[in-house]
Amino acid sequence: MPEIPKDDPRIDRARATWRFRGHTRPDFAVEPGPGQESVWDYPRPPAILPEPRPVRVLAGTVTLAESHRAVRVCETGSPPTLYVPPQDVAMDLLTVSPTRSFCEWKGQARYFRLKDAATPATDIAWCYPEPLAGFEPHAGWICFYPGRVACFLDGEPVRAQPGGYYGGWITADVVGPFKGEPGTSHW
Repeated sequence: MPEIPKDDPRIDRARATWRFRGHTRPDFAVEPGPGQESVWDYPRPPAILPEPRPVRVLAGTVTLAESHRAVRVCETGSPPTLYVPPQDVAMDLLTVSPTRSFCEWKGQARYFRLKDAATPATDIAWCYPEPLAGFEPHAGWICFYPGRVACFLDGEPVRAQPGGYYGGWITADVVGPFKGEPGTSHW
């Protein structure tokens, strides 16, 4: 994917297409129970919140990341993504992937794969090395794909966001439905 300039008019057009922005919960949203939150209450642009619960990421029995300094990025319709400072990641176990994508809120993403992995072509994490305005304090922070590696939040095993493209962290305290499920591409 070619680099997209930060002032590219396509960014504003992409941002304008979002119908749901966290102001009102749609009729199809699951009602959260006690101690739960609905992803339909998350804003757009996404909120970046401190995550006080410990984050742990494993590839088999090898620890890839362990942090008490992660942030949750909460965006309408998606489970939170948890970004870990690179100082809390075993970066020597990762290699940069040729994969790139672009988020209209965070910018150009760079992906990572495991070094010396049995399936080396699998992207397991990503970051925004030169993010758009608002995400700059978290430039280079790493987010891992649950389901491709074992992710834990406060000891709870995290479930992967449906669809394979998005990397949201589904835990018992978050309800959807979630972007990525069948029939959600218009969200």
